[in-house]
Amino acid sequence: MKFLVDANLPPGLAAWLRERGHLASHVFDDPGHKAADAAISEFARAQGCVIVTKDDDFAALAALAPDPAPVVWLRLGNATNAALKSWLEPLLPDIVQRLESGEKLIEVV
Repeated sequence: MKFLVDANLPPGLAAWLRERGHLASHVFDDPGHKAADAAISEFARAQGCVIVTKDDDFAALAALAPDPAPVVWLRLGNATNAALKSWLEPLLPDIVQRLESGEKLIEVV
């Protein structure tokens, strides 16, 4: 799976995803931290990436666009990097399976 981690999540999350065998980058690297949500969404779609975000704007874009980049919308409040990874660890296999089956918007609560 190829992930693009949004600016509202730590760059270390991309490294954590890579450690679990996925391709992953952070928007700080490309397309850049100042890119608008629509530009990030289009970049992800063109590159075949799944956007990982806490931003509900991406959920709206995924719901409205005819061929959106898939979005994993993390509905977790403020948390340390360690708490975020601990929370996500048991959920990741199901998220990947759902993405592989074609889901375009996965809300993780």
